[in-house]
Amino acid sequence: MYDVIIRDGILVDPETGLEKRGDVAIRSGVIERVGAVSGAAVREIDAAGQVVAPGFIDIHAHGQSIPADRMQAFDGVTTTLECEVGILPVAKWYEKQADVGRVLNYGAAAAWAFARISAIIERPLEPSLSFMGKCFDDPRWSQNTASDSESRKILALVEQGLEEGGVGIGIPNAYLPGAGAKEIVDVCSLAARYDVPTYTHIAYSSNIDPRSSIDAYTRLIGYAGATGAHMHICHFNSTSLQDVERAAELVLMAQKQGLKVTVEAYPYGTGSTVIGAPFFADPAFRERTGNDYPAIQKVENGQRIASRDELLAAQQERPDTLVLWHFLDVEGVPRHRELLDASVLYPGGIIASDAMPWTLPDGSTYEGGEWPLPAEASSHPRSSGTFTKFLREYMRERKKVSLLEAMRRCSLGPAKIIESAAPQMRRKGRLQEGCDADIVIFDPDTIADKAEFSAMNRRSEGVSFLLVNGEPVIDGGELRVDAAPGRPVRGRLGRR
Repeated sequence: MYDVIIRDGILVDPETGLEKRGDVAIRSGVIERVGAVSGAAVREIDAAGQVVAPGFIDIHAHGQSIPADRMQAFDGVTTTLECEVGILPVAKWYEKQADVGRVLNYGAAAAWAFARISAIIERPLEPSLSFMGKCFDDPRWSQNTASDSESRKILALVEQGLEEGGVGIGIPNAYLPGAGAKEIVDVCSLAARYDVPTYTHIAYSSNIDPRSSIDAYTRLIGYAGATGAHMHICHFNSTSLQDVERAAELVLMAQKQGLKVTVEAYPYGTGSTVIGAPFFADPAFRERTGNDYPAIQKVENGQRIASRDELLAAQQERPDTLVLWHFLDVEGVPRHRELLDASVLYPGGIIASDAMPWTLPDGSTYEGGEWPLPAEASSHPRSSGTFTKFLREYMRERKKVSLLEAMRRCSLGPAKIIESAAPQMRRKGRLQEGCDADIVIFDPDTIADKAEFSAMNRRSEGVSFLLVNGEPVIDGGELRVDAAPGRPVRGRLGRR
């Protein structure tokens, strides 16, 4: 007897091209049959008229908590990974997640930024994303060029992170402007030696030279060519700004030459980060980004930054304050819509959310168990609805992608980026026999994001069932608040 049989759904497997009605049988967290299934099960799910697909894999998710998991579950996500920044110590972070009991599968890259903090300002490492934001009170780790001895320590800590199970190396270059090319080449060479991806926030987000986005993409492509590293580009939209079309040409040429360069984007013209980010303080911020300071908005209370003086004061007061950055007016300026499309629809690209932690009005991060989330909890709509917004807008309404292509961008594509570092990802992102039973079931006619900047914690709609390792997290459209089936995704070097 099977544990679960999903009956009469529209089965979609982006790797084999499967798209037809049929059944899926699950036993012990694994897909055993795909097609026509006979026999009985402890539980049968009627999926008539609904898509049955591999659960979405978000390789750029900073929430990493039970509240964040629950919101992303309604967005169709079954695996959520902290890759752009990463974590150190990696082993302690995995232990912490296991103790908490996660809803979704989880994992993290080794954090180059954390290694710099440890080596340059000698702060004791904390296995939490908030550690980086707090350390902007002493910007030497961000602004200084590392000495030879510091560089050796940085590399040793990153390598230790890989050995403890990191799924690659996070390189948020823009937040560390003091890092030199020699240091980054060494980090990329380490990634190439271990055959793991780097997840890179390019060095500059600017429409003008010097230090333009085009400069940064040329450097990134150079690192790929010089070291052989897989350079994965994080949030192609927010770092390319209004030069995304030229950046896309450069990346496409690099790929045609066989370089390991991949791309992700989220379907929003607004980003989110900490107010201490060095690029906000650039005296030429207006000229470089095409934005004025009111484009920066505090998440906790909606306050817009009025001037550079106010920005600098806020950076001094609490540099880890989460902010929104409205870098494109997608609804009001047709040209901005074209620019966003160029990143979201980049050929062979994937969708990733850059989901942020949930924040309370006092600026603290919410990690409690209340469901629904507290009304005052805020983040960014992408923390609630990235994948469902992509499906609603780009697949159903605008018909820019097919169902198969949408599923490739949301599941198979992310899995393939990670699998050199974490071979267990070869069992995810696919609806095939022998693969993990991480499955999303959704109505293609109603799937939709509901979160807005005025109501960020509205959960998405249209996902009727979400199975993680064969266990329902969303059951008949409702969250099972006791569900915690998430398992770690570790790099192949990690000790089990």
